[in-house]
Amino acid sequence: MNLPPRDLLARMFAAAVDAARPEQSIPRFLPDPPAGRTLVIGAGKASAAMAQVLERHWPGPLQGLVVTRYGYAVPCERIEIVEAAHPVPDAAGREAAGRMLERVRGLTADDLVICLISGGGSALLPLPGEGVTLEDKQAINRALLKSGATISEMNCVRRHLSAIKGGRLAAACHPARVVNLLISDVPGDRPMDIASGPAVADPSSCADALDIVRRYAIDLPAGARTLLESGAGETLKPGDARLADVVTHLVATPQMALEAAADVARAAGVTPLILGDSIEGEARDVGKVMAAIALQVKRHAQPLAAPCVLLSGGETTVTVRGTGRGGRNVEFLLALAVALDGAPDVFAVAGDTDGVDGLEEIAGAFVTPDTLARAWALGIRPLGRLDDNDAHGFFEALGDALVTGPTLTNVNDFRAILVA
Repeated sequence: MNLPPRDLLARMFAAAVDAARPEQSIPRFLPDPPAGRTLVIGAGKASAAMAQVLERHWPGPLQGLVVTRYGYAVPCERIEIVEAAHPVPDAAGREAAGRMLERVRGLTADDLVICLISGGGSALLPLPGEGVTLEDKQAINRALLKSGATISEMNCVRRHLSAIKGGRLAAACHPARVVNLLISDVPGDRPMDIASGPAVADPSSCADALDIVRRYAIDLPAGARTLLESGAGETLKPGDARLADVVTHLVATPQMALEAAADVARAAGVTPLILGDSIEGEARDVGKVMAAIALQVKRHAQPLAAPCVLLSGGETTVTVRGTGRGGRNVEFLLALAVALDGAPDVFAVAGDTDGVDGLEEIAGAFVTPDTLARAWALGIRPLGRLDDNDAHGFFEALGDALVTGPTLTNVNDFRAILVA
């Protein structure tokens, strides 16, 4: 190994993020210009950066509107960029979603719509379905975020309470040709789960959404419950004629990010092992399992010998029961550190590739063999902080938070455990 452990982990995280940046992924998927107009729409944390790259490489006229998270806008000349709130939606997002629907109405078969979608688009396109208010959607979103529901489950509910998601945006574009360029932030890379699928078909149903609401004891406002129980919130299904001219490309995925990090590890003389790009579950439980694998490597050189790095992606969940701020990557890391119990030569990094872990403007954090010892020396009880869902406070106190600022992309979580 030819780099200090923490430097190597930081380089792997940076490589994972760089692999998903729009300038690396958008140009090769651009379609040919149409006979008619080209309209660009989109939503997500990476949508503004995607629009900027598209403008640079598009050979003809175009116009459009995309919505991104506050602080994630970048300059565009022909495409309007709107900022709105994430993860809890706001009125700016609702207004932008309504304007987007209006912009695509009245198109012809000669026109082309390029739809730029990335993670975060669910909250950024909060156009409520009939009988549902923005306040209802905000309350439901907060409850889902705290419930422990998976991203797929959350997005199923969101699709069926929306007037724009679940294929409805693509239906409004008909009969124009629609080309979806998606940056995936969801386990399994299912298009209907990326930003809740505004321009793709959705095989799930209102009944599925109701099952999820019951499973996690989500208190639905009356209008939202009526929309689901009546079936009026049903999404567009595969085979719908209005989606016949929709083409979808996954331009960046978690697997691509993990492979880029693996290349960095090999160059440093470390053997990488990708454990999976779609790992889900409670963050603290995943942390315990990953610690057990790292200890097996250290003690028995299985499933491979050190120096090696265990790489994984996906999206875990945190069921917030304490007074802390949550954050799935830092909760994973704190549980990992507790389970490792100071094992020598084991280091880790975990972070959200969009630069925001949960509700915090912090991507994640680092773990070192002396993480627990340094915490105790400061009078901090690691298990107490874990029980209180206060891993952000824990790593901030140690100076081990990973802060990147807006990365302008999002392929979900990145985790690397280095056994030196």
